[in-house]
Amino acid sequence: MSLRLVSGLALALVGAVGWLGEPLLAPARADLVGYVKKPEPAFAWKLKEKSNHPLGTVYDLDLTSQTWHGITWTHQLQVYQPANVAPNATMLLYNTGGKANDLTIRLGMELARRIKAPVAFLYDIPNQPLFGNLREDALIAETFVRYLDSKGQEDDWPLLFPMVKGVVKAMDVLQAFALKEWNHPVKHFIIAGASKRGWTTWLTAATGDPRVKAIAPLVIDTLNLQKQLPYQKESFGHYSEMIDDYTKRGLVPMPDTPEARKLWAMVDPWVYRERLTLPKLLIHGNNDRYWTTDALNLYWDDLKGDKWVMYVPNAGHNLRQTDKNGIEQFLYVIDGLSAYVRHYTIDNPMPRITWTHDDHAGQLRLTIESSQPPVAARLWVATADTRDFRNAKWTEQPVTIKDGKVVGLVTPPKAGDGCLAFFGELDYELDGLKYHLSTQIRIAGTPKPAK
Repeated sequence: MSLRLVSGLALALVGAVGWLGEPLLAPARADLVGYVKKPEPAFAWKLKEKSNHPLGTVYDLDLTSQTWHGITWTHQLQVYQPANVAPNATMLLYNTGGKANDLTIRLGMELARRIKAPVAFLYDIPNQPLFGNLREDALIAETFVRYLDSKGQEDDWPLLFPMVKGVVKAMDVLQAFALKEWNHPVKHFIIAGASKRGWTTWLTAATGDPRVKAIAPLVIDTLNLQKQLPYQKESFGHYSEMIDDYTKRGLVPMPDTPEARKLWAMVDPWVYRERLTLPKLLIHGNNDRYWTTDALNLYWDDLKGDKWVMYVPNAGHNLRQTDKNGIEQFLYVIDGLSAYVRHYTIDNPMPRITWTHDDHAGQLRLTIESSQPPVAARLWVATADTRDFRNAKWTEQPVTIKDGKVVGLVTPPKAGDGCLAFFGELDYELDGLKYHLSTQIRIAGTPKPAK
């Protein structure tokens, strides 16, 4: 696999999402489900082209998912089937922005080869540019402002709603396509996507669609909005510079109005947590500039059902490990996502891991137990002058494995000597795919005095 190929994943991950607010009211049931179920006379699809590729067969489909505020949303939907890979009842559906290109096609083929089942990429999530050449977060912020300007009367303004509907309509198309082309039913989907497409992944599962078997949201570490923003400001001393599209529109901090509180309740996946009982793998970069290093701790315990997290050390929002070279920079995410989907296409249970952070004999202790013996294990440790670890270097530290338990010990920093962050990582292997699972991050210490 060439570096050009794996760079396609980084391109797919480019694009940020920040959506932050002050404390919410009690969760208000949003109109997400109603919007998704609303009939769409514009809905249509066709198989545009079936072509041979050096790595297999590419099916190129055109999808019209809906009409939203007078705008007809169209999408490119591609299915990648490597040679000697047969259809499966479960399919990975990866939602992303932009259009297909050689890099993304090769990436899709590589994922399908590793998973041993065809995969689909849904492009044009969202349709853009819109409203005066706005894209990405600027476009989302614009739709949030338009919702607020309607005084909460036009519930379909948030851009996430049509983004989710695009994914749901793609599932409709893929089921019809599989029966027609392969005479093979696709019954379930594993939905994945990064950043705002990870946000879309969460909300697609929140619709309760029974076809969604599992999800893998990438780099969207900001559930539980009522706590994330105050904590971010406390940790950084300011809101992240990466969410300027929201702060400059007056969306951060959130206005103290009923419609604003309802808006955040409509789009925060944490609000739907009682529905989100399906398996979920969260993939995060440890140096992602959008979120606090331990943002997961504000919502992890609230997530129901089977759940796993995979941190990618020394990687930012694009999940590219800066301390490695060539294809090694991307193998964490490629292998991790492939192995997770492979587990669910063959119904082979993922390892279950539990952990406890505590103190022992003046040391910070992490104890991990696993339902399956890991191939290897380690701690990842970083230090910083403050609780902002976004520029920190993460280094490995050994652990002990005894009686089925993994135990790691870390010496805490002295008062005023800065902060330390660490987490545990266990390695596993499935059908030749090596992958990693992580624990939560613990931060200890106090910031160094300002000079």
